Amino acid sequence: MNRTSILFLGLILIILFSVAFSFVLCRITDICSREKDMFNKEEELIAVEKAIRSSIGWAKDKDLNVLYNVIANDSNYTEIQPGDRVVRGIDQFKESEAFFMDDNFKAVKYEIWDLRINFSKDGKVAWWYCMLNDINTWKGKPASWENVRWTGVLEKRDGNWVICQMHFSNAKE
Repeated sequence: MNRTSILFLGLILIILFSVAFSFVLCRITDICSREKDMFNKEEELIAVEKAIRSSIGWAKDKDLNVLYNVIANDSNYTEIQPGDRVVRGIDQFKESEAFFMDDNFKAVKYEIWDLRINFSKDGKVAWWYCMLNDINTWKGKPASWENVRWTGVLEKRDGNWVICQMHFSNAKE
């Protein structure tokens, strides 16, 4: 075999390797894009919004099952409230149950507007921003949060969206 034949054979092998590599890369990309297509953003937006609304709306009927189905049940749960209150972990969160379950507390209504929901690229984490009016009474007197900024982070765990972190703040304009 002469030098030209060896070079030609080498060139053919390089071309074949390149074509095979491109084919494998194309298959991997196709698989990845199919997995990405399985994330239905419209359905997930509905599920996330339902979880967000349930985390406030549960109080109207005082249904703790609704609440604890949308709150992360672990020590990493964090909630920052207006003022200087920070709730760390589900155990500390549950300490407020008595207040909300008391007959003196009445959830009147809540209003959410300017709701913005975003997702991570893999669709397993979502975060939101909105404005909130949470209208309540305590012993017949107003105990409301009005025009409050509300942000949070949710994680999809075992097929359900749960809130891992929330932050409420009053606008100072």
